Amino acid sequence: MENLGLIIKKIGQIINFPLFHVNQKPISLTSIIMVLVILLVFYLISRGIRRLITNRIFPKYKLDMGIQLAISRIVHYMIIGLGIIMGVQLIGLNLTSLAVVFGLLSVGIGFGLQNIAANFISGLIILFERPIQIGDRITVGDILGDVENISLRATHIRTVDNVTIIVPNSEFISSQVINWSHRDPKIRLHVPVGVAYGSDVPLVIRSLLEVARSHSQVLESPAPRVWFTDFGNSSLNFELLAWIVDPKKKPDVISDLNIKIDEIFRKHEVTIPFPQRDLHLRSSVPLSYISQNRIPEGS
Repeated sequence: MENLGLIIKKIGQIINFPLFHVNQKPISLTSIIMVLVILLVFYLISRGIRRLITNRIFPKYKLDMGIQLAISRIVHYMIIGLGIIMGVQLIGLNLTSLAVVFGLLSVGIGFGLQNIAANFISGLIILFERPIQIGDRITVGDILGDVENISLRATHIRTVDNVTIIVPNSEFISSQVINWSHRDPKIRLHVPVGVAYGSDVPLVIRSLLEVARSHSQVLESPAPRVWFTDFGNSSLNFELLAWIVDPKKKPDVISDLNIKIDEIFRKHEVTIPFPQRDLHLRSSVPLSYISQNRIPEGS
């Protein structure tokens, strides 16, 4: 029992040993553990409240997914912030003095945290203004994919190849972003087609419209259209325009239309020409030299 008491006393001395001081207030391992326990409790409280509002409140008011996400994030960070304040106060630290300390530290590390601060503010802008939302099909730079998650630091995008790319939120504020699903998800497809000179132009137009109208994903209104765009070097160039309601199906629909166009052109004997090139040969050898030195037949 005496040895056990000595061990407990030794452990108490270790965990209560001051590791450092903040405004002449000793901070020990016990203080740190207390703060972590308080943060864990508030995290669990935040998780329970978010689950409650997600399952009970949001379905009742039928809020948009972007608004739900923004409210959920704000509630989470407010509860965690309250937990940090209470944890610091419970271990006896003065918030005013801490603010002075953190203010001095921010001068030294401010430049290193510029990107983090920019991404944080950009995340708030995205959550409130909602230029992009979860499930949107977007293009950022060379990245094409669907928005999976929006946090205060970065946004997760699942590409069409099933690869997750994490994009800093500042990219959405400072760069050009194409949102294929924003507000009205309808998009217009452009399918270029070239046919040989001498083809029956009205027949080509009717065939292209027939292909578009027969596809289940192409909308009847706005109706499909065909443009005779120009006279190419080796072809008469047309463009089939058709509207679809789901931008995620764009590659599949274009592929289907191209297959059907090839079939109907074969049926009506409409020729899709090969590119034509003119080849000019120029020789510095005189023709008289070629005729005098040509290779005899049979050699």
